[in-house]
Amino acid sequence: MALSLTRSAIALGVFAGGSLLVLAGCEMAGRTASTGPATVPAKSAVAAKGGAELWADTCSHCHNLRSPSTYGPAQWEVAVYDMRVRANLTGEEQRKILEFLKAASQ
Repeated sequence: MALSLTRSAIALGVFAGGSLLVLAGCEMAGRTASTGPATVPAKSAVAAKGGAELWADTCSHCHNLRSPSTYGPAQWEVAVYDMRVRANLTGEEQRKILEFLKAASQ
């Protein structure tokens, strides 16, 4: 029961964070050159992020975030591997996202 609540809390937190990131991304996409360019985080900042944060940041650009329990560990492995090229993820980013999704899906 407690594990189920923990998973639900994680999924809710990631969904809420991802929703905010999507809204912020939409606002940034609508800016013109006169308001200044959007800044891209340095690689060191990306390396400091955890799997859940990377998942919310990168995957929410194109997807509605699903609960990590939607798929099992093997299914997430295939999905994240396929998306590495499409999302231009580094190996480190792919490993962190996959580690998070596998842990949260069990």
